[in-house]
Amino acid sequence: MPASSEFLLQFLQRFIQHPNQIKQIHSLLVANHLLLNNLQNSSPWKWRTTLLYNALIRAYLNISPPRCTLQLFTQMLAHGVIPNSHTFPPLFKLVSSPCRPLHSQAFKRGVLVDPFVQTSLLGVYGKLGHLNDACKVFEEILNPCIVACNAMLDAFGRNGDVGSAVSLFESMRERDVVSWTSVINGFVRSGRFSDGIQVFENMVTVGEVGMGCLVKPNEATFVSVLSCCANLDGGIGLYQGKQIHGYVVRNEALTVYTGTALIDFYGKTSCLESARKIFSKMIAKKVCTWNAMISSLASSGKEEEALNMFENMKLEGVHPNEVTFVAVLTACARTNLVEFGLELFKSMVSKYGVLPIMEHYGCVVDLLGRAGLLNEATEIIRTMPFQPDGSVLGALLGACKTHGAIELGNEVGKRLLELQPQHCGQYVLLSSLNADLERWDQAADLRKAMVEAGIRKIPAYSLTGSISFGSN
Repeated sequence: MPASSEFLLQFLQRFIQHPNQIKQIHSLLVANHLLLNNLQNSSPWKWRTTLLYNALIRAYLNISPPRCTLQLFTQMLAHGVIPNSHTFPPLFKLVSSPCRPLHSQAFKRGVLVDPFVQTSLLGVYGKLGHLNDACKVFEEILNPCIVACNAMLDAFGRNGDVGSAVSLFESMRERDVVSWTSVINGFVRSGRFSDGIQVFENMVTVGEVGMGCLVKPNEATFVSVLSCCANLDGGIGLYQGKQIHGYVVRNEALTVYTGTALIDFYGKTSCLESARKIFSKMIAKKVCTWNAMISSLASSGKEEEALNMFENMKLEGVHPNEVTFVAVLTACARTNLVEFGLELFKSMVSKYGVLPIMEHYGCVVDLLGRAGLLNEATEIIRTMPFQPDGSVLGALLGACKTHGAIELGNEVGKRLLELQPQHCGQYVLLSSLNADLERWDQAADLRKAMVEAGIRKIPAYSLTGSISFGSN
């Protein structure tokens, strides 16, 4: 390989996290015509241009928008440079829609037999919600390794097919911590929290007995199983979470993400003092840690403390993100701090560079609605850059019921029923709104419509089932 291209390739690999240096190296490669393929080159280094493009693609993956990295691939093909098995996996990570053009290119170049390419493609189909495509890719892998099996477990879990995930898990000859955690995640996403906890218990007490070892949980495992505990009703979730906390103390150092998961768990189970103790013990804190503590305070009636925590967070130099503003705007709504909340909402883009999403608009509508400013809340919804979802309209409908705005409430309620025709809560709330103002005919009509649509009030229930796993 010529010294110039070898030298620049080494620099690319060395400065892969430094945007300015990467762009300078890219400019040198272009200026020296090193990104043009020499079709006459039969030297041992005829793949040097492919290596350079692969390094550039990996470098730009972390420093530029996806389209810029995909343009590099387009230029690579236009210049007659042949991609190889190392070209496609980073490109698959970029796609946010079906990746069939890239899939076709990988097939055309004959690299789909590479296990790394197959696993990457399988993973992206799973994340995009194309479970059938993920299954087809998996079926084409002759001898799937544990990485491919784990990717398929994740695809099943992400797309709600927990039964297939369990079947695959039980058939695997080798399983690691990622395998177990993927199954737990599948149960979390499906709302089967008791089953997720049972899987964790099997993991730490039974594990791979036939292989003579237990599987040690990692941070991702603890985050998932504590989420199960936080979402279980009644005392069983709190009990299980405390047991897991004890396991962490005995076996692990309190890491950022494990500590954050514990704060979130204790906050959601109304054990605020325990959440505070963990937060104070943590030496390293990230934005997610602050978010968990602010949310715990806001949801436990400690709104002023939540707002003070937000100020402390900024003083510590931690930059707030989308989740932070949901928690802080919620605290503003519950304490009727309308002006402060609106100023904070306006500052999201201008001061913090955070683009408001649906949840933020829902918080602002709730903020204005609780204060009785229904016209202003309606105007916020009207000027939103996207159509309101059920949570935003539901916040306004709740405010209408609180303040007796029956005409607006009926109008909002009709829009909600169009969005969520099978949601029993919307019928009940709208019927209750009319009943409170003694509009008995309309209340009765809504109840009748609910019955005719076959919608019934959902009773409370608890999950007590468990799942057993064989060791293969």
